[in-house]
Amino acid sequence: MKVGIVGLPNVGKSTLFNCLSQSKAQSENYPFCTIDPNVSIVNVPDLRLNKLNELINPEKLIPTTVKIVDIAGLVKGASKGEGLGNKFLSNIRETDAIIHVLRCFDDPNIVHVDGKINPLSDKEVVEYELVLKDIEVLDKRLDKIKKTLRSGSEESKKEIEVLEKVRIQLENMSVKIEDYSEDQFLGFIKPLELISFKPILYVCNVNENDVINGNSYVDDVKNEIKINDSEVIIISAKIESEINELDSFEEKKIFLDDLGLKESGSNKLIRASYKLLNLHSYFTAGDKEVRGWTIRIGDSAYDAAGQIHTDFQKGFICAEVINYNDYIEFGSESKVKEAGKMRLEGKEYIVSDGDIMHFRFNI
Repeated sequence: MKVGIVGLPNVGKSTLFNCLSQSKAQSENYPFCTIDPNVSIVNVPDLRLNKLNELINPEKLIPTTVKIVDIAGLVKGASKGEGLGNKFLSNIRETDAIIHVLRCFDDPNIVHVDGKINPLSDKEVVEYELVLKDIEVLDKRLDKIKKTLRSGSEESKKEIEVLEKVRIQLENMSVKIEDYSEDQFLGFIKPLELISFKPILYVCNVNENDVINGNSYVDDVKNEIKINDSEVIIISAKIESEINELDSFEEKKIFLDDLGLKESGSNKLIRASYKLLNLHSYFTAGDKEVRGWTIRIGDSAYDAAGQIHTDFQKGFICAEVINYNDYIEFGSESKVKEAGKMRLEGKEYIVSDGDIMHFRFNI
């Protein structure tokens, strides 16, 4: 599962990526600095894991992760190959969700590809090009499937009906996943990897003075997207870059306190990306290792067992489950058991975020 960072050139994508991953993606003041996508696997900040680590003091602590991809800046005409368009669009189709970075700050020393600061215009340029590419992909599939109609395939007729409905929505830039049944989406739409169906998070990149309350640019973005349930996060890539240069946790905390911030924007964005992918965590906890595991929201204990090892799944007997808050309250697994707070759950149990689990299995 991976999230792609997109936006016009010079909006702060690569600077933000560097802060998220502490890698060194190029970030210079000229368009198309990023050509090939930079990829980093980043730890998901989770205070619960830290608390378990303090209580148990294991030999190893392993957090959950999410894959972040920094993709080349897109420009008007990308769907027709302008700039690095085709390369960009093929890279973004391979991601599972999108972080759309919008420039919401003025700085005459940092050039804008269109010569003006207008995040709503930037948003429209990027999303219009994504829609045009989706229509191209859709038309190719429709042309191919219509050729099978001669055989009278009922399945082909159903697919054409669904895809033609999608095409109309794309033309109106009004795609709604809830307009399709699960069978329609999984059978006909998902295999095409249409970009317009990917969940999206908007990141407003502001200057240092606007990182807490935002500004008029941010207000415009929030008003524009309030009808489609997308989330907006305010971040200053400049601040995140400065935090990244500090060595110790104490130095970073002092820096954040001086700015009136409770945590870095990078941490906030990583957690939001995790949520955007419809993921959450459960934990395994013991003397040798405390570890976070990633599963989809709504997954069962059987699914969770398979994340650790296929043998756990094949020979699944039951799952020993402890609520995170109960573990913290009683301080150890043995005391939780003494208090009668550990539960035995079967395959169908839906895992809650933060569950501490141990699987019994027999191969």
